[in-house]
Amino acid sequence: MGDTAVPVLSTCDLVRTLEFWRTLGYTVTHEQHKPYAYGALRAHDCEIHYYGAPVGERERQAQETAGCLIMVDDVAGRHREFTAALRERYGKIPAKGSARLTRFRPGQTRFSAVDPDGNWITYIQVDEPEDAAEYGGAAELTGLAKVLDNARILRDFKVDDKAAERAVEAGLHRYGAEASRIERARAYAALVELAVALENPAKAEARRADLEALELSAAERDLLGADYDAAGDLAAWLGRPPEE
Repeated sequence: MGDTAVPVLSTCDLVRTLEFWRTLGYTVTHEQHKPYAYGALRAHDCEIHYYGAPVGERERQAQETAGCLIMVDDVAGRHREFTAALRERYGKIPAKGSARLTRFRPGQTRFSAVDPDGNWITYIQVDEPEDAAEYGGAAELTGLAKVLDNARILRDFKVDDKAAERAVEAGLHRYGAEASRIERARAYAALVELAVALENPAKAEARRADLEALELSAAERDLLGADYDAAGDLAAWLGRPPEE
């Protein structure tokens, strides 16, 4: 048997934190509150531990969060499990602030669960390619295609929708005139999805109008694949009505 690493994260409220993970299907294997708070959880032969931050350190702890990486065989399946569990418990997917789940698109190789104290637990497909996150966009790409690849990384790896939106808007301004129709369509579709994520319905509507103005053929929509419906898929996952 090889070495096994166990992450030990801090919490200001052990009961609240353990309940969050119970909701996601973890089993609490240890819970104590005296002489200090400590808890242990287990799922899929993987453990996460928490210690209770002393009262005098809780304000500092709230500002200094940590995280860990968990390698999984089926990251898409794990995200579906967590989504179903959260929807059953809360009637929706908490996707902002702490105690939340980040979204997951087809082809993505990682997502994060953010615990109630703001620690990030990131689940990664075990065979994720080493070059999956080439910031700035893949070296073999150029123009708007490269911009879109960089935006994907900002969205899926850095989890920064605003930065991804800025990157695509700047890329359209710089490369839009020379880009192919499909590349422009991907850019507009990405901006619609990002506007939904950022809760900006006016911008989502404006970018959807740009997308529809391209009058894509059925074949071109097929080429876009999941990109074309990404905004609607995101709205459905969040439990929001789709933007008109």
